[in-house]
Amino acid sequence: METPVYQPAPPMSPSDERTWAMLAHLSVLLNLVSGFLGVLAALLIYLILKDRSRYVAYHSLQAFIMQLIAWLGGGIVAGVAWAISSILSTVLIGCLLMPIALLFSLLPLAALVYGVVGGIQCSQGQDFRYWLVGDWVRSTLGA
Repeated sequence: METPVYQPAPPMSPSDERTWAMLAHLSVLLNLVSGFLGVLAALLIYLILKDRSRYVAYHSLQAFIMQLIAWLGGGIVAGVAWAISSILSTVLIGCLLMPIALLFSLLPLAALVYGVVGGIQCSQGQDFRYWLVGDWVRSTLGA
């Protein structure tokens, strides 16, 4: 019986890299339907293709972390802000806090727009970087 020899996957073409990077950013659209599948899709793209392309690894990890922050973190913060303003609405201060809670509720929507912009820029071959997240991911990957 012959022992199988591991053959590393060939590197990706620039066109494929742009496509997968774009899909990683656009995975944020899945969150509209499911609430969490976009995060999972970006993570899967990273885990499957990280060894074939540093470009795809960088963009998919960026998209994953940004979605975690904006969808999970933003959702939790918005929920807490609405709960506090609802509890305090019996007093005037709660009503004054509602605009702040509304701003936190818009965080996932802003992330959605940001992800679409990232997807478009990657499809055009431009390098896209999320504010704060992009530099951290680049230093983590050693790029």
